Amino acid sequence: MGTMNVSLPDALKAFVDQQVESGGYSTSSEYVRELIRKDQERQHLRGLLLAGAASRPGRVADEAYFDGLRQRVRGPYKR
Repeated sequence: MGTMNVSLPDALKAFVDQQVESGGYSTSSEYVRELIRKDQERQHLRGLLLAGAASRPGRVADEAYFDGLRQRVRGPYKR
């Protein structure tokens, strides 16, 4: 595992220390790792949303659409 040293102003260090004490983190490193993971997830979700917004419109999801899905799922099991 790589090592990184980060300098923080006193106010930010106090905030991190408070989060460690009250947030169930063992160390400030654990807290920062969690923040980075959440940011990675946020960026991934943003990319998916932008890709969806740039894509062509799909079928209308109306009652007929969902009826068709139900029929496909039930398939041979329909009574």
